Amino acid sequence: MLVDTHCHLDAAEFDADRTAVADAATLAGVGMIVVPAVERANFGAVASVCRDYPHCVAAYGIHPMYVPQARDEDLEALRDTVLREHPLAVGEIGLDRFVEPRDDRRQERYFTAQLELARETSLPVLLHVRRAIDPVLKQLRRCRVSGGIAHAFNGSRQQADEFIKLGFKLGFGGAMTFPRASRIRELAATLPLDAIVLETDAPDIPPEWRVGARNTPDQLPRIAQVLADLRGIELQAVAAATTANAAAVLPRLPMLH
Repeated sequence: MLVDTHCHLDAAEFDADRTAVADAATLAGVGMIVVPAVERANFGAVASVCRDYPHCVAAYGIHPMYVPQARDEDLEALRDTVLREHPLAVGEIGLDRFVEPRDDRRQERYFTAQLELARETSLPVLLHVRRAIDPVLKQLRRCRVSGGIAHAFNGSRQQADEFIKLGFKLGFGGAMTFPRASRIRELAATLPLDAIVLETDAPDIPPEWRVGARNTPDQLPRIAQVLADLRGIELQAVAAATTANAAAVLPRLPMLH
């Protein structure tokens, strides 16, 4: 069994065929799908998807790219949702230093508030770290949470080691499948296997064989095979290890203990 630790199955791109997409993932061997929210407006959609599909589990958070339109009361709504719904993590949260224009101080304020919520509720976090790994690590050292996942990791080995020291796993997905992605592939091949979890980020970050098309969670086994090939091990070993890693870092993940 495989676990997709980051998939936006609630997204509008799946409105026409969500059940077929979920069923295809199950048939492909994806036993659990983590569905992170990105803003208050989609908390309900995430909750609905996770009620409709038993192999989907929710996380709630305010994504840094949605911070510009967020309001302070959204943080209170997040707290209420976390206390009511008992998600497996707070996320997707973090910092983004790629999109322009942006307000770094506002992003950091929302990020730190959500880290405090995660610490208060003893929940791990699902992190967005695009071009912001060092600022994210700085905040994690200030506010120690119970681990989590650095989603779509694309940093250095030193940065990877810092996340691991803080109790985090590193998410690898479609980006790893491109032959020219030498740094990500080197990390995937050489990091301790117990530090890696798998993800699709569907409908985004399609693998090399899906460029220009919608990504879907049933692509995870093929992504896992790329990881197995890079490491020179069997797919079954990758599946067993990454599933165990997901269960270790997300203790509320069902059906895995």
